[in-house]
Amino acid sequence: MYSDLLAWTKSYELTLQIYKATRSFPREETYGIVSQIRRASASIPVNIAEGSMRRSPKEFQQFLYIARGSMTEVEVWLRLAHDLGYLDDDNFKPIREHLGEVGKLIHGLLNSIKSD
Repeated sequence: MYSDLLAWTKSYELTLQIYKATRSFPREETYGIVSQIRRASASIPVNIAEGSMRRSPKEFQQFLYIARGSMTEVEVWLRLAHDLGYLDDDNFKPIREHLGEVGKLIHGLLNSIKSD
């Protein structure tokens, strides 16, 4: 089950963290940065879950690559939000570290699938 995967659990927690952090963003960013970063962050656990339920390891691998692409998107949106002053260091650094941890877990999953 997908919820047993540490990569899914950590990416889901990351999404919750991002939703909480973006609550204080300016109203004018509701349909801009807030919408984009939330969508991209939610895409990570969604793709891990969907891929884990596919028939073949190759299909799971493809969904993990998509999740990894969404991670990169989140990283860019986070950096932009931080540089614009919407996200202070106290929120930016832990989220960035959490994102790095998720990246390592996805990388590990990809390696385990490739070696099967």
